[in-house]
Amino acid sequence: MIGIRTPFRISFAGGGSDLRSFYTRHPGHVLSTSVNKYMYILIHPFFDRKIQVKYSRTELVDRADQIQHPIVRAALERFHIEGVDINSIADIPAGTGLGSSCAFTVGLLHSLYVYLGQFVSKETLAREACKIEIDILNEPIGKQDQYAAAYGGLNFMTFYPNEKVDIEPIIMPGDTYRELMDNLVMFYLGAARPAREILSDQQKNVENDKAKFHNLVRMTQLAVELKNSLTRGNIHDVGLILDENWTLKRKLSAKIAPKWIDAYYQKAKRNGAVGGKVLGAGGGGFLLLYSPQEHQERLKRAMGDLRPFEFRFDTFGTKVIYYEDYEAIASRPQLRVAA
Repeated sequence: MIGIRTPFRISFAGGGSDLRSFYTRHPGHVLSTSVNKYMYILIHPFFDRKIQVKYSRTELVDRADQIQHPIVRAALERFHIEGVDINSIADIPAGTGLGSSCAFTVGLLHSLYVYLGQFVSKETLAREACKIEIDILNEPIGKQDQYAAAYGGLNFMTFYPNEKVDIEPIIMPGDTYRELMDNLVMFYLGAARPAREILSDQQKNVENDKAKFHNLVRMTQLAVELKNSLTRGNIHDVGLILDENWTLKRKLSAKIAPKWIDAYYQKAKRNGAVGGKVLGAGGGGFLLLYSPQEHQERLKRAMGDLRPFEFRFDTFGTKVIYYEDYEAIASRPQLRVAA
């Protein structure tokens, strides 16, 4: 049995600039952190050459190309593995804006490499997860979630036209780092609409509308400004930057911020929040807010019909949390790797 734990993420600024339609025209910048909510992948040999996959449903098939789950199918076809049982468990449902599908892909790849006794870098896991989701499955998504899940921590990411990605950890004094976490509040809005629908609309708008493209350019500048503020230990800029970033993001697509979400956001600003944003593509999911601690009780009372969601930052990225002696696994006749 091998167990892999991979974190979800929250993005502060620059989201959308990690889409290929943007960073091939202008370098993208995103500042995000992984959080202590996880995707767990458990993998072990199956009792015969069949493949069993358990997620929100259970599949039992003879070959990888018969698997209905597209990410699992693509990954197992890549590795040519048979006779395996794969189980996934998540702290948070899919479609809520915390990068769950990319955490699944990174964690699955990590588990398969460990299963085969191979060590690979976090860069390799992130890059291969992007290849599966973006190039093979043609999902209209960006790269930030895969890199956030693989690397973990509070990072400034740069996406270049040549497909190179730079990951720069944000170094902060410990007391300021803790204060930043303490000043962030998150509320659950309810399940979001599918990210594909929103991102496809946003991508089309950015490609065809110069004003929306320049909005996204400004969002990359805000990510740079936020990086500089955090490295100087000035967390009081966070709320203001989040607010401007959200104002720009919601203009990229009408699907990002329906009126009911905007009403909650305005209520939050009237009750102690300096700024915030809806996480992920938008349309629902989680509302992240920056609010000094002395205002948070008032904020939570005002948002009383929304459930607060407790979290802390994660610093490890994807990680092996259980590893049975591999020689014992490899010696079993049930473990077979296809030619």
